Amino acid sequence: MGPLPLTLCLTFLVMATVTFAVPPKKAVDVPFGRNYFPTWAFDHIKYLNGGSEVHLVLDKYTGTGFQSKGSYLFGHFSMHIKMVPGDSAGTVTAFYLSSQSSIHDEIDFEFLGNRTGQPYILQTNVFTGGKGNREQRINLWFDPSKDYHSYSVLWNMYQIVFFVDDVPIRVFKNSKDIGVKFPFNQPMKIYSSLWNADDWATRGGLEKTNWAKAPFVASYRGFHVDGCEASVNAKFCETQGKRWWDQKEFQDLDAQQYKRLKWVRQRYTIYNYCADRVRFPVPPPECRRDRDI
Repeated sequence: MGPLPLTLCLTFLVMATVTFAVPPKKAVDVPFGRNYFPTWAFDHIKYLNGGSEVHLVLDKYTGTGFQSKGSYLFGHFSMHIKMVPGDSAGTVTAFYLSSQSSIHDEIDFEFLGNRTGQPYILQTNVFTGGKGNREQRINLWFDPSKDYHSYSVLWNMYQIVFFVDDVPIRVFKNSKDIGVKFPFNQPMKIYSSLWNADDWATRGGLEKTNWAKAPFVASYRGFHVDGCEASVNAKFCETQGKRWWDQKEFQDLDAQQYKRLKWVRQRYTIYNYCADRVRFPVPPPECRRDRDI
């Protein structure tokens, strides 16, 4: 057999050197009761299809919420959510992880409702050692009230990544070496809630909740939890370094994922604390490492 044509050799070389984005392992859908239980206003949570679908209901009397049965140090946590449709101004649908101490760690998705025809705003935040003030806001590239979409967090010793349908919309790297605290030794529970926040949620509180449109309903499926379960007081994960999310391919985003993150930054980001020179005349030290400046 003679030598391969030059074009074919180049094709093989490209195939050998190009790496492709590695999304988190596929979420496994389970019934609500496998991993979660309601925490308040039990009569405002509706169970459908044997608990595989749950509706949270907000009216002028109360909202409602639920939390995970376990506490976790690192892992992959995902939820399929369909947001409140129509005129949702003043409402907030939250999906987040939080530890229990006074100097708590927290990883937040907050979906801020809006008037009919105006886009939902997705606000994310990261608290470390009781300190937050790391808000970022984006408009989504779809209407999140029309269908279910996946919202997930990948959290390991190296980074926290926020995903929307496997698109990374934010990364928070472990920057302890430059003096930035990182969540690593406080187990977190997972929470979700639907509540009235018309004092700040929509246009800074200018748009109030229209109770004539109540009840407001957010719908949930999936309830995926794949984490290192630990007691609330645990300081480390017994399987640290052995789980899939600890492996090399999940210790950083790859080139394709950073390209998608840049796409979100350029087209859909409407606020980034790293670019706010009024609040932060000098950008916080993590911003450059997180590629936010």
